[in-house]
Amino acid sequence: MDALIKNAKKGDHLAFAMLFKENYPFLVKYLMKITMNPDTAEELAQETMAKCVQKIHLYNGQSKFSTWLVSIATNTYIDQCRKKKREKNWQGQEEVYRKLKWHFESRNEEWNDCLEALGKLPEDVRIPIILKHYYGYSYEEIGEWMKISAGTVKSRVHNGIKSVRRELKLGEETESHYSEQRTTK
Repeated sequence: MDALIKNAKKGDHLAFAMLFKENYPFLVKYLMKITMNPDTAEELAQETMAKCVQKIHLYNGQSKFSTWLVSIATNTYIDQCRKKKREKNWQGQEEVYRKLKWHFESRNEEWNDCLEALGKLPEDVRIPIILKHYYGYSYEEIGEWMKISAGTVKSRVHNGIKSVRRELKLGEETESHYSEQRTTK
């Protein structure tokens, strides 16, 4: 990978093609999770790779190449959201969820319910949850990418997960389970 990056920095088109081939599927899967839209994910992945070509000279190797791509993709998506000043419009979401279910390998109903609950969260809450709990990035890294404090990221993750649990009605089951355990001891 280091040799590919080094060659890409020198303008080697084959090296760029190999980097693209190795990282594109990962990037699309990540973007599908944060955009909840396969078409938007594809579009953003292509835009991210184009930015990678332009900015490859800025990659310093302090983080994994995929982490660097995730930061570019996240910022590209946030910029797109700001530019469009989108308002959530959930009409027609059935089609989006149908496409998502087809793209995800899992046929697990609980996972699909979880995706649907995540999809109802605002982007500024959904992105930190996915970056933290699915990809394992630190609050500090996420905060840096989103240009917010680590404490704000932590708060958004915490409150977002509470919302997802409420949506899935996991909080009630968990509380009643623990209450039953306490009374039987």
